[in-house]
Amino acid sequence: MSRLRIFDEQRPDAPLAVHAEHAAIARELGQVGVRFEQWEASQPIAPGASQDEVIAAYRADIDRLMGEAGYQAVDVISLTPDHPDRAALRQKFLSEHTHSEDEVRFFVAGAGQFTLHIDGKVYDVLCEQGDLIGVPDGTRHWFDMSEAPYFVAIRLFTNKDGWVANFTGEDIAQRFPRMLPQASGQATA
Repeated sequence: MSRLRIFDEQRPDAPLAVHAEHAAIARELGQVGVRFEQWEASQPIAPGASQDEVIAAYRADIDRLMGEAGYQAVDVISLTPDHPDRAALRQKFLSEHTHSEDEVRFFVAGAGQFTLHIDGKVYDVLCEQGDLIGVPDGTRHWFDMSEAPYFVAIRLFTNKDGWVANFTGEDIAQRFPRMLPQASGQATA
């Protein structure tokens, strides 16, 4: 189940609010300029589907978003608990950073945890299958996929070469909860 926890940036131990209903999550994130939507595939997607098959299943939503926001490129990324570089890939995103373009991810399968640092608050968003999150450029954030990552995600980019992380040098990400793996290979936090 998708979830949003909102913390004061000085209190990682006590959320100010917790939301588990999609409409409430979308409303809270929308108030700070973050897009949160749910998408459904227009056709079944078999496990192990190719990038082209995954994109085709969500083509209408992808085209709508590309038209609205000017995204130029789309791809699919997949990570499983047995990936040999999973620890290094996880570490790459665990520190607070920004990008010069939006970071847009749609979770076709599995889960990931985006944590946003906005105006003295920390918005911890557990995204699961069917969730799209759009983090605006310049937003301080970090991403966790757990020690046993499992997700398939569609990524949209303005820059066809993809985004580059600009690390803030702050240690705030180390003070907030990490994403925990579940025994089934699907993750939760």
